[in-house]
Amino acid sequence: MARIAIIDYGVGNLRSVEKAFAATGHDAVVSSDEQILRHADKLVLPGVGAFAACMQALGARGFDELVRERIAEGTPLLGVCVGMQMLFDESEEFGRTAGLGLLHGRVRRFGSSLVVPQVGWNQVRQCAADPLLAGIPDNSFFYFVHSYFCEATDASVIIGETDYESKYASVVAQGNIWGVQFHPEKSQAAGLQLLANFAAVRQTSVCR
Repeated sequence: MARIAIIDYGVGNLRSVEKAFAATGHDAVVSSDEQILRHADKLVLPGVGAFAACMQALGARGFDELVRERIAEGTPLLGVCVGMQMLFDESEEFGRTAGLGLLHGRVRRFGSSLVVPQVGWNQVRQCAADPLLAGIPDNSFFYFVHSYFCEATDASVIIGETDYESKYASVVAQGNIWGVQFHPEKSQAAGLQLLANFAAVRQTSVCR
């Protein structure tokens, strides 16, 4: 079975993420096969487009419950872009839409004074030491494309912040759950280092 499985629930082109892992020397596979997803050592939850559409597509395949079950088993999971947003309780995009509820907080739209979406390179200030950020210099640049940001109820889950008029959570971590708002597969050396770090994390017994 695959060491790292990238969850394919019909949203977005995921091959670039698969190729980025391969560039770091780690085996990853894009899959919609439940058995592969249930037996992979680690999972990546991607997301592109609208929050509600992503949650609907995930739920239609039963992968929302699969993700919750694998998290409860201690399987490391990395949410990417909208995949990070889906880890939270809810989003205000197109009205209220419930998320996976693995992290507490909500997803909000950037203010009207900003150019939305934020597209391009921006810095991540590291707020806490974490294996996901090992070997990545503080204030490194990553590539962002998003109109909404995560507002965490518990600030302790925020391990990286980005400034777009005001600070918001761009990297989060809790137990065996990680999330990044940017696209590591498009973020050159820093992004590849982050993916390699995720590939190296160990499975835990339970999510705290």
